[in-house]
Amino acid sequence: LPAGEYGDVIHQLEHRISRLEGVLRLNKMITESGGKIFATNGKSADFDATVEKCKEAGGSIATPRNPGENDAILYFVKYFNTYAYLGIKQSLIPGVFQQLNGAQLSYTNWYSNEPSGKGEE
Repeated sequence: LPAGEYGDVIHQLEHRISRLEGVLRLNKMITESGGKIFATNGKSADFDATVEKCKEAGGSIATPRNPGENDAILYFVKYFNTYAYLGIKQSLIPGVFQQLNGAQLSYTNWYSNEPSGKGEE
C-alpha cells in the first residue's frame, strides 16, 4: 500500500473493531479493565473446559491482579448469576493458593474466613 493509504486502512480497522466490541458489550459478552478485555461465552463448563476455551480464544482464564480486574470478573458473575472460575489453584500447602503456573498471587480479595479450599473462596 502507498504510505497515505495506511492511515485509511487503520481507520477502517479501528471502526470495525469498535463496532464488533459494541455488539459484544450489548450482549454482555465482554468488559474491559486496565486495557485488558474480559470475555465470556455465557455457557456453563467445568474448569478444564474453561481453561481450554480461553486458550482456543487466544487468551487465558482470568486471574484478577487488582480491584478493577476483580470487578470486571464480578460483572459476569452478577449478570449471569453464577460463579466464575479463576486461574488460581490451591498449592501443596492447604489453604495457600497460587496462579496456575505456580506463581505467587499478587492480589487477593477473599471472603471472610477464606480461602478454605471448598470452592466458595
